[in-house]
Amino acid sequence: MSLLILLLGIALLVVLITWARLNAFLAFIIVAILIGLFNGMNITAITGSLQKGIGDLLGSIIIILGLGAMLGKLVADSGAAQKIATSLMQAFGKKYIMWALVLTAFVVGIPLFYNVGFVLMVPLIITLAKRYNISAVYIGIPMLAALSVTHGYLPPHPSPTALVTQYHADLGLTLLYGFIVAVPAIVIAGPLFATTLKKIKCQPLATFAGKDIPDEELPGLFTSMFTAFLPVILIATSTIVKLTVHTENNFTKIIMALGDPVIAMTVTLLYAIYSLGIQRGKKMQEVMMPLAEAIKDIAMILFIIGGAGGLKQILTDTGISNQIAAGLQGMNIHPLLAAWSIAAIIRVCLGSATVAGLTTAGIVAPLIATTGVNPSLMVLATGAGSLMFSHVNDGGFWLFKEYFNLSFKDTIRTWSLMESIVSIVGIIAIFILNYFIA
Repeated sequence: MSLLILLLGIALLVVLITWARLNAFLAFIIVAILIGLFNGMNITAITGSLQKGIGDLLGSIIIILGLGAMLGKLVADSGAAQKIATSLMQAFGKKYIMWALVLTAFVVGIPLFYNVGFVLMVPLIITLAKRYNISAVYIGIPMLAALSVTHGYLPPHPSPTALVTQYHADLGLTLLYGFIVAVPAIVIAGPLFATTLKKIKCQPLATFAGKDIPDEELPGLFTSMFTAFLPVILIATSTIVKLTVHTENNFTKIIMALGDPVIAMTVTLLYAIYSLGIQRGKKMQEVMMPLAEAIKDIAMILFIIGGAGGLKQILTDTGISNQIAAGLQGMNIHPLLAAWSIAAIIRVCLGSATVAGLTTAGIVAPLIATTGVNPSLMVLATGAGSLMFSHVNDGGFWLFKEYFNLSFKDTIRTWSLMESIVSIVGIIAIFILNYFIA
């Protein structure tokens, strides 16, 4: 009965947003309340779940999104994004710019949390699209495919890292196999899939596009790239130290602190204010104005993502994920397919890739000992399933939709299908890899 209520709730959410044209945040709140009521929750419990869900999700990302929006606006307005875009175009040409962005996103995505990578890379995509009259979706989807793959498959991201521990897998082998699986998943879900999206028109958030600035007034290439990718440098350095240095001292403590995503973004924004503003002769008040504008531009995005978090918490508190998992646990299927299927169904129902991965781990971990399946491949199979078909209950869906300013239909056609291809190609590649190493 709970699953039927969930399906009806998701259908109502789609109707309210697409047909009734209701604000997405309000639609989330209405649907979450109704799902809670029909599952026997009282109003006090429902509002408590909403507050917890919104607070948990926004609490984990609002600082990063806020600082990222400020940094993106500053990088755009200062001409740094234009300088990077121009240099990429000169180095790779318009024909190969997509591949350059995919490679950049993959490198960036390994050490960075998805949300950090998103807010760093999207302003560059928007600037390139505007300056060279390229579809933002056409060059954006491949970049986001690379970020999604690193988020779902590769440590040190939260879910894969936790899965390595829970499955007692080898971290090095998981990374090696993850890279092998990542290549076809990114290529097929990214550049190949994007060739079908050339006709999709969108007008991304103009706040991150910046204005055309004469070349002689642009900041230097080193300053532009170092400022834009300083969070990558800080977090990557911290990750390397964490994996290779096992003796804690004052130096490693400082490196670890600077590698925390919130600290890294704060330090980068302060440096950007200096390098792209004060150092170039701008007054502090002049630098601060676009930062305030950036927050205004993403305010509704934050509310919508918060609404998705509230709905996710209602679904968790009603026990729907456990019911789904319990129904699948007794099925006689290959352990890799079981891990992928359970993670995929929980992901579709609850929205969160991390929750889907960690929930699945508790269900399928015993299968490793009883079947002898490779634990590193189980990590990847679970990660692949956790990326399946992102839709209205996933904050990433709304982040993409609102930044790229797409219709609901086109978001499903682009973002949701891309995530599904990443997931499906991933499990196919995992089975092929299992054939050779089993």
